[in-house]
Amino acid sequence: MNRLIYLDNAATTQVEPEVLDAMIPYFTEYYGNPSAIYSFAGKAKGAIEEARKILAEGIGARPEEIFFTGGGSESDNWAIKATAEAYAAKGHHIITSKIEHHAVLHTAEYLEKNGCEVTYLDVDENGLVSPETVKAAIRPDTVLISIMMANNEIGTVEPIREIGAIAKENGILFHTDAVQAFGHLPINVEEMHIDMLSASAHKLNGPKGVGFLYIRRGLKLRSFLHGGAQERQRRAGTHNVAGIVGMGKAAEIAICEMEKRNAYVTELRDHLIERVLAEVPYTRLNGDRRNRLPGNASFCFRFIEGESLLILLDQNGICASSGSACTSGALDPSHVLLAIGLPHEIAHGSLRISISEKTTKEEIDFTVDRIKEIVERLRNMSPLYEDFVKKNA
Repeated sequence: MNRLIYLDNAATTQVEPEVLDAMIPYFTEYYGNPSAIYSFAGKAKGAIEEARKILAEGIGARPEEIFFTGGGSESDNWAIKATAEAYAAKGHHIITSKIEHHAVLHTAEYLEKNGCEVTYLDVDENGLVSPETVKAAIRPDTVLISIMMANNEIGTVEPIREIGAIAKENGILFHTDAVQAFGHLPINVEEMHIDMLSASAHKLNGPKGVGFLYIRRGLKLRSFLHGGAQERQRRAGTHNVAGIVGMGKAAEIAICEMEKRNAYVTELRDHLIERVLAEVPYTRLNGDRRNRLPGNASFCFRFIEGESLLILLDQNGICASSGSACTSGALDPSHVLLAIGLPHEIAHGSLRISISEKTTKEEIDFTVDRIKEIVERLRNMSPLYEDFVKKNA
């Protein structure tokens, strides 16, 4: 098989042809600055507002509660830093979890250096945050709870509705990083008691470099980027019109086709998991078996290095990841895998496969066959595996 098999859709996705078609006119034909007052700019401004409406409907929000950003990381930074600043008179305590994306964790660490106190919650062996643990961590000076909707590495979907209800009962703002979930899972910010939500276009077949932050009406969050008066004076910078249009179109398609896509992708995912666990010994599935993102499968293979597995898969035309694409250059094991209790030597043997509606069963079977061959080859070169086999002979 000489073709590319792309199984890293949690890192980024292919732009849909319909999305690209929707974007192109805003590069070449309707290229006016939407902040300008002349009529030529009206087409761009109208397209932005149409995308804002689509995104708001997708999460059960109002259009005026959607603010465009440069992506999920900016949205996370804005939500957390602006909350800490705006509610400093009430307190300086933030609650988050140990398995958040680094856009949240590094922002929390930055705030710790500037006077905030942060509680990093433990998770169980499947990566689930217990609502009771959240409740127990609340203090009189707690101003924000930030828990991701679904984990980018192990795919576990968190009990957001329950955590949101706890935050609301205690008068605390609740933010969720929904970058992996938006367009893949049903979301309603009212029913889930969400005050702020981060999302990114390139995780759902949209363009890179554009995202949004939902901010519940009435929250007094200030600007994160200073400059012009765009986004109702709350986010400076000329609008990325084509990107925003692309995100709106991608969200429209993803939400419309969600049920059909998820049924197909979940069936493929379960086939992948069942084959790997049945045919590759000394392997564990990371994350909750059922309560996980439709396209995510995360494994740890004992007695091998995940990086070696990735290189050999790449030589077979297969693109996968050892965890988060954002930290793929790091030699340290994943903070998520360590947080769910895996020892370093097992966490090092991780592989994340994230599939899409474009993935075929043939590609999954080819990949599993290659994984079996490669893992066996790597283990045969491992003195640890040799010792293990001798001890258990």
